[in-house]
Amino acid sequence: MNVLVTGADGFIGSHLVQELVRDGHAVTALSQYNSFNQNGWLDHLPEEIRSQVKIVSGDIRDPSFTGRLVQGHERVAHLAALIAIPYSYWAPESYITTNVIGTLNVLEACRAHAVERVLHTSTSEVYGSAQYVPIDEKHPLVGQSPYSASKIAADQLAYSYWSSFSLPVTTIRPFNAYGPRQSQRAFIPSVMVQLLAGKTELQLGSLEPTRDFTFVGDTARGFALALISDEGVGETFNMGSGFELSMRHIVDMLFEISGKSPSIVRDADRLRPDSSEVERLWSDSSKMRRTFGWNPSFSGAAGLHRGLEKTYAWFRDNLELAGYDSAKFVV
Repeated sequence: MNVLVTGADGFIGSHLVQELVRDGHAVTALSQYNSFNQNGWLDHLPEEIRSQVKIVSGDIRDPSFTGRLVQGHERVAHLAALIAIPYSYWAPESYITTNVIGTLNVLEACRAHAVERVLHTSTSEVYGSAQYVPIDEKHPLVGQSPYSASKIAADQLAYSYWSSFSLPVTTIRPFNAYGPRQSQRAFIPSVMVQLLAGKTELQLGSLEPTRDFTFVGDTARGFALALISDEGVGETFNMGSGFELSMRHIVDMLFEISGKSPSIVRDADRLRPDSSEVERLWSDSSKMRRTFGWNPSFSGAAGLHRGLEKTYAWFRDNLELAGYDSAKFVV
């Protein structure tokens, strides 16, 4: 199929591009324009993958550009977004213009050009702290940060385009992806970068919250399966490993994998405001499994350990990429 991926230069987006090319699809990858002529993680894909990808630079906040970009594509996977939660406290309006208005532009372009399948990317953060576990798609939506509020709005826009205009849109709600190429702003890479630098003290935030960590290869495969399917139109699907673990347990696993055990210092800059911290996330992904046949390869405690080993090895071998720097706190 002729597929467009927005946010293709990012962490999950670049893995999805790789998955789609390997499946034989013709892929156009949107990279956010910058004056350095850089395309994020797309520049670091294996040459046999990158050579088959049409890379376009631009910005989904521009409706005219987005309309031209979408034209001619059968299916669209929309992953472009601002996702850093701490930065959403500093610049909330930018999250509305990118995540809400940008999504509106993508949806409108897909409607205008009769795209036959649209995947909209949500986030587990829209649920807030779990009111019950495991979290299914009927769980209330609670915007505990400007980021999560912007994604709730985008999710509702996507649903409205199905209910109002019959746009064949499906929302995929991934839970806490991790793996190679993830930004240092995320918890697991921030720990790994400090361990690899030989830090005797780890600067970390809260270790009590729990998350459902999903290896990025499994996340990308789920997106690819949903994109080629004709099922699930107008619906939302959770995508997580179905296994809950605290940040403290993640640190202990990484100590074991790295063979290092530095002391831990609680860094106030890395803490969310009390009422904004999401304390617990644990996915019920049974609907995703039933509809698309998706099953995570890195599931349970053993799968998570294996995924962390794979991720640690990648960071060890690629620490010079993307500005990874243990001296920095990346928002």
